[in-house]
Parts: sequence; structure tokens; C-alpha cells
Amino acid sequence: MRWNRRYRKYIVYTKAAGLLALTAMLSGCQAEQAVPVEGPGISTASEALVVQVPETIAPLGLEGQVLPNLTDVDLGDVEPVPEYLRIGERHEIVKKLQQRLMDLGFMDNDEPTDYYGEMTRMAVKHFQRQNELPMDGIVGNTTWDAIMSPDAKYYAVSKGTQGDDIQRIQQRLYELGYLASADLVTGNFGDSTETAVLKLQEVNGLEQDGKVGQKTINLIYSDEIKANFLSYGEKSDVVLACQERLKELGYLTTTPDGAYGDDTAVAVKQFQARNDLIVDGYLGPSTRVALNSSEARANGLMLGERGDSVTRVQELLKKYGYLSSSNVTGYYGEATERAVKNFQNRNGLSSDGLVGLQTMAKLTGDNVRRPAPGSSNTGGGSNNRGGSGTRGGSSQPAQKPAPSVNAPAGSGVSALISVASSKVGAPYVWGSKGPNSFDCSGFVYWCLNQVGVNQSYLTSAGWRNVGRYTKITNFNDIQAGDIVVVRGHVGIAAGGGTIIDASSSNGRVVHRSLSQWWANNFICAWRIF
Repeated sequence: MRWNRRYRKYIVYTKAAGLLALTAMLSGCQAEQAVPVEGPGISTASEALVVQVPETIAPLGLEGQVLPNLTDVDLGDVEPVPEYLRIGERHEIVKKLQQRLMDLGFMDNDEPTDYYGEMTRMAVKHFQRQNELPMDGIVGNTTWDAIMSPDAKYYAVSKGTQGDDIQRIQQRLYELGYLASADLVTGNFGDSTETAVLKLQEVNGLEQDGKVGQKTINLIYSDEIKANFLSYGEKSDVVLACQERLKELGYLTTTPDGAYGDDTAVAVKQFQARNDLIVDGYLGPSTRVALNSSEARANGLMLGERGDSVTRVQELLKKYGYLSSSNVTGYYGEATERAVKNFQNRNGLSSDGLVGLQTMAKLTGDNVRRPAPGSSNTGGGSNNRGGSGTRGGSSQPAQKPAPSVNAPAGSGVSALISVASSKVGAPYVWGSKGPNSFDCSGFVYWCLNQVGVNQSYLTSAGWRNVGRYTKITNFNDIQAGDIVVVRGHVGIAAGGGTIIDASSSNGRVVHRSLSQWWANNFICAWRIF
């Protein structure tokens, strides 16, 4: 006998010799005896076939089976698989379906569930499209057999393909500078998309076939991808125009010259971080569109921030005599805030201690007024040099970044888990960063920023090498509040062996167990607090 492909019945086969062994545990029946069976070529001493016989079925005789025409036996105590798997269905067999779709690249990696939701339906439709089956998103016998076939092919698309997944690929090609304009993001894989894919494959050392298969799709969403143009070391009028806009918005602290150097790279990353873009340092089309938008967010530095942009502001304050060299640390502490206020007061600006658009423009301009003669603007106070305002000692900041004005009550781990819990049930939407829908990366990004952690948007691949937080490499060391990174997925540890994440297989944000699946796929975790 064998379990048939639809997992609905045991199929019982007869033998030419006339011997049949039938075993089936029907609902409510108890096996009560073992019957030795003899026949040609069977020894009762060494080869007896023991058959469990339910009360309702007569024992097998020596001349053959009592019920010779019985070939199918329904299992009454097993939940039958629906004839068709479609939206809304729940059954254990859906887990096997999702896992297979993930293995073949049609579905984002996630812990498989028994729920057949929208993401599963779309993955099935993409599989059906690739295999020339009716694209109804419903799994019947034909689609099931094709998905489970050992010869099933990995996800691949090429010229002539249409779909929402093509639009996602085109959007990423546009962000990376391989597609020239936003109007080419259509969902139709045409000549321009094929040319863009060929160029991407050339730049990144892949086989140039113009198709988006396993290697290309993995590269497109990795942090190792190389953009097409406008990167470090280039010089052009386009770079110059971008530099002028970055300076206008307060991100660039040097004079625009058309050369993409260190200052420009720092300014671009800072702009991307503050404008909800992928922080890769490339001036791709998507960044340029955001840069030239009327809704582009201007730069602004405040107490508690750190980074290269802070260092450059401090160097300018030192240059004009407002800050001592010992306080050029890259951390925006009290000494820096005091120097900024003095600079603003002396140069006719609102003295709020924040480096915004007007302050940055004045700092990088030609008519800067120095401190008044005899003033002590570069004098003491702590900035970033150890605890309790002392001079010398550690160069670590004495205070963490200030939370945003919208941060919830409480702080640290409890606030993060509270914010994450408030979004349980919100729908999963690929590429969404909230506040009403999320993908896994967008969910982590949104939650962290709600509790005052100024973290830029990162894909799950980008979370592998953040470097900014404490790295946890042992799965058993995960604590509440940690960002848990697994292969192709990311979530927020909620304590008690649970996690909150935007789950594609569930189709929503869920609070669930850190099961063995998470352990098996674990890469690392990051301790934020």
C-alpha cells in the first residue's frame, strides 16, 4: 500500500500469488488479534505476516482475502485534504506546499504555516505562469503534481513575462541605476528590462543571459549588489547637480565640484537614511528622484546623534573657533550643542542648538562670523568623553540618542515590544514600511524608529552585517528586544521564546514561537538595548 499524492486514502494493491495483507485503522475500531498467514513461499516460522484485524473486518482466510473488491480505505480519524487548496484554507498540507514554493524561489523564506493566504496564492500563480498552467492561484491535482515534481524548475523570468513580481524586479533595477526612468517600471518584461538585466549581470560577474533566475534574483536583493552608475570615484555634471541639491538640503558640507568623493558618499547615505531609502551610498535613479522631490527631508542634527556628518559639523565649528579639537568626536554631545547655539547666536540664527538647513548653509557659506573677541566658546563641558561630564577617559558617549517625540511610554526593550505588539494582525505587503502594512524588514525598521532608534531601512540581507549593535551568534542567547536574523527573514524577539514579525506565510504580523525553524535558519541577532 502507499499514501496517494493527494494524501486522501491508502491505496491497497493485490499480489499475483493471491496473498493480500490489508491493514487499516478505522475510526473507533480497536485491533484485537494477530493472524498468521500462510501461503506459497511463506513460512509461518520465519516469515509470518502479522495483520492487525479490526473488530468490524473478518479475519483473512488461507484462500485469500475476505473482501476481494475493497481497494480504497478512507481514514476517518484524519482530516481530509480539501479537493482544492485556495485562499482561506487551513490544513497541515499547506506547510508542505509553502516550503516547496520557498525552496523553488517562488515565495519569500519564512516559517511555513497551515494557512493558504494571499502570498501563497501569488506564489502559486507565478509557478503556474512559469509552467504554462491556468493562472488561477488554486492548487488542484495538476498544479500539486507539478510543484512537487523532482524536476520542478527554480523561479525564473525573462522577456515577455508579466506580473507584479516583474514590477518588483524593475523597481529594484531602477533603484540601482540599470533602468533609466520610473516610467519603465511597468510589470512587463520587455526589451529595456532585458537590457538592464544583461548590464547588471555584466557589472556583477554573472552569466549574461538576460533572465532573472536564482543567482540574479538573489543578487538583486543582497547587500553585495553593485549599482550601475553614480558611485564613488565618478565625475560628471549629474554628480555636480546632485551635490548642489545635497548642499541645499544641508547634507553636503564641502563645495560641489562634480567629483563623487568621501564627502559626497557620506552625504548621500545620510540623505538616504533620513528619507526612508535603502542606504547603499549609490546615487541611483530612485535616490535622485527623492533628492529632487519637493518632499525631500532636509538634514538636521541634534543632541545624541553620532556619525560622520556630526564629525564634519564639529570640524567646521572648530575651524571657526566655536569648538575645541578635543570635542571633535563624531558624537553630538552637550559641548557641541553649546557651540552650535553660540554659532547661531553670533550669526543671526535662531539659537536652538539644532543643525538644520539654515545653520548648515551658514556653516558652509562664505560669510561666517567668528566668536566675539574675548569669548570662551571653545571652553569646557562634556561632549563625548566619558561619564559624568569628565574630561579624558573613554571616548564613548555618555548618553544614548534621545528618543523621538512620538516614542511610547517606557524605554528600551519594553517600548520596542509594546510598539511591535500593537501591530499584530496588520497585513503583510511586500516592500511596505508601515504604519498600516509591512514586510519583515519594513516592520523592524518602523518599530525601531518609533522608539527613538534612528535605524535606516535594511533588507534581511542587510541585517546580516550591521556592525552598529552587539552581535549575538548563539541562538540560545537571544533575549527580548533582539533583532533576530534568519535566512531571508528578520523579526523582533519578544521574550519567553517568542518573536513578533511580519510573516509572508501568515499574510500578517504575528506573535509566535521561536520554533526549531528559526533555530535551523538562524544567522545572528543584534542587541539594540
